[in-house]
Amino acid sequence: MTQNNHKASITGTGAFLPPKRLTNHDLERMVDTTDEWIIKRTGIRERRVVENGVATSDLAAQAALKALEDAGVSPKDVDLIITSTITPDSLFPSTSCYVQQKIGAKKAGAFDVLAACAGFIYALSIGQNFINAGAASNVLVIGAECLSKVTDYTDRATCILFGDGAGAVVLQKGNGHCEVLTTLLGADGSHTEVLTLPAGGSKMPSSLQTLEDRLHYIKFRGREVFRLAITSLTELIGKTITSSNLKMEDIDLFILHQSNYRIIEATMGRLGVPMEKVFYNIDRYGNTSSASIPIALDEAKKEGRLKSGDLVLLAAFGGGLTWSSSIIRW
Repeated sequence: MTQNNHKASITGTGAFLPPKRLTNHDLERMVDTTDEWIIKRTGIRERRVVENGVATSDLAAQAALKALEDAGVSPKDVDLIITSTITPDSLFPSTSCYVQQKIGAKKAGAFDVLAACAGFIYALSIGQNFINAGAASNVLVIGAECLSKVTDYTDRATCILFGDGAGAVVLQKGNGHCEVLTTLLGADGSHTEVLTLPAGGSKMPSSLQTLEDRLHYIKFRGREVFRLAITSLTELIGKTITSSNLKMEDIDLFILHQSNYRIIEATMGRLGVPMEKVFYNIDRYGNTSSASIPIALDEAKKEGRLKSGDLVLLAAFGGGLTWSSSIIRW
């Protein structure tokens, strides 16, 4: 599913990371692992985690307010809030409704998107379509996660990976700057079991047994995810560039979902793209799922990695399996 247009533009970005750091050395005291082992296999040195009592909407609201300030848009003028998350405050109401209340966006419609790590671009595509259709003027798109709430800190294979955070963008009708040129979305439901949070839904309702079996934590088959991620991202990026009538060398900056540095490096290697053209911050934040791309986009902007006219390609892969990509002309 692909859309091509030259209307919706990103007019503001924002990010928020909780202040508490969980380093590899902290994890050494919790599970059988080492700093060297974690860095070699993931590229992660530390990640941020929330304190008790902090919810996903708290992070999302902070990122949203920063993006709105950057865009010069008042919360009261927001028409729509779309939050991508796999760690919602509750199954319902949506996290977006909590965000609406916290930032004072009283006239905004609000709903969530669940497409795992690929979800932010899914949400971006939806917001883009609302702008292009003239159904909204100011759309707030958020990726936010409290993955520490669903991470098993007795499982060394997963607890080293995940962190908390939020990123957001404001979409408005374009004026030739920061236009969302292309989005591409895809999925393969035949691989639902390789990356999942098994219990808590209608398929496996919460019970004493699911709690005892620790089924309310993220489960994944690491080798399969690693292989599928590299293959899918390589094909996705190639397809996105070809469908946009571009060449690989036309892209000025690549921002991939921050899942694992080895996945990013292997994908770029297959595509023949030097790592100098890739933005990454996984060493500092770990895998923040839906939040990783908007956080990275905001940091790339603030660090001067994006210049007017640059083409930036976003790409993500996550549970579902889902994948998504976008090309933006900055």
